[in-house]
Amino acid sequence: MFEHRKKPPLSARRFALRQLKFLCAALIFVGASLALGTWGYEHYAGLNRVDAFLNASMILAGMGPVDQLPDNAAKLFASFYALFSGIALLTTVAVILAPLVHRVLHLMHVEDEGDADR
Repeated sequence: MFEHRKKPPLSARRFALRQLKFLCAALIFVGASLALGTWGYEHYAGLNRVDAFLNASMILAGMGPVDQLPDNAAKLFASFYALFSGIALLTTVAVILAPLVHRVLHLMHVEDEGDADR
């Protein structure tokens, strides 16, 4: 997927397209995560769609829930969704930054220590 370190860096246009592709993948993942959270808050906490979306958004953004949760099932869902959201946030940031970090390292010609012997 990424060019080998011995190959020249991509042109600015091709790099921008690669970055856009990774950004779109991250946005699709965030959208799916938000849909899952909205569904869970509707199903388990009995919230209407807007309140469920608000709670899912706040959890996914790392802010915390807004509404009180009525029972243990809702609290368990919120707990697991919060754990998932923490990992989802890190994954999303990694996916967005991967092409940029690769390009910077490629432009700097950073080699692995094991490659110095070759």
